[in-house]
Amino acid sequence: MQGSHLNFNGNLKFACSTRKSISDLCRAIGVNRQQFNRYLNAGTLPSAHNRLRIAAAFGLDPADFDLAPHAFRARLLEGRHASPGRGPLDDAFPGDLRALRAYLGFYQTWHISLSWPGRIVCSCAHLREKDGQVQVTSLERIVDHENGVVQRSRYVGLAACQRQRIFLTELTRGEAPTFGQTILMPFEIHQRRYLRGLTMGISWRNNNLPYATRTIWRHLGTSTDRRGLIAACGIYKPTSAILPSVVASFLTEPALIAAGTMQP
Repeated sequence: MQGSHLNFNGNLKFACSTRKSISDLCRAIGVNRQQFNRYLNAGTLPSAHNRLRIAAAFGLDPADFDLAPHAFRARLLEGRHASPGRGPLDDAFPGDLRALRAYLGFYQTWHISLSWPGRIVCSCAHLREKDGQVQVTSLERIVDHENGVVQRSRYVGLAACQRQRIFLTELTRGEAPTFGQTILMPFEIHQRRYLRGLTMGISWRNNNLPYATRTIWRHLGTSTDRRGLIAACGIYKPTSAILPSVVASFLTEPALIAAGTMQP
């Protein structure tokens, strides 16, 4: 046990030497810098939970940190060479994981889409933590009887918290995937229910034209009636009584409609 203890601290120091900044690493894995320093210098072992996060940040298994130093270095370098190489966004997600955890859970979301002018699209989303990252899954279920359109879309992606803003980058699933991007403001001090922000995408019904519009998300907690969440998805008139008043007012201000259609 003592050998493993010594191996862990030394191996962690070597692993950190391959990164540009320990502070960035701490933010990425959601561990306080002071606590992380104890792992490096004070002979303290992290909990199994934090150990898993640290290992995931280096693409390793937690047990790898118990290897003898020469074996650990070979394993770490082997993993780096086996990967396609670090890209410019590898350290961007999840950003401030500690702050992002406050926003995990299910959401009902609304925005005005260029595909259905003058209508509000209601969707749903789920933010969950996995392997040191926050994954986002969004679902759209639209039945437009007037135009004979049935659309079912699923987006998957990652969330990051940077400079007190939440950034979501998603990719649709299917034969012709497209990207969607959303920036959300944190909960206001006096309420912990609605996130407001901007979403961007392309209109598949309008020659793939890009658009940007405001979006608003209602937090429903970490557990909810999933069937009810999906059943509420669809397109609504801005005057629909089903829409919460805060949603309708936020999305239908004249200046916001212009932004949603990419007009000056």
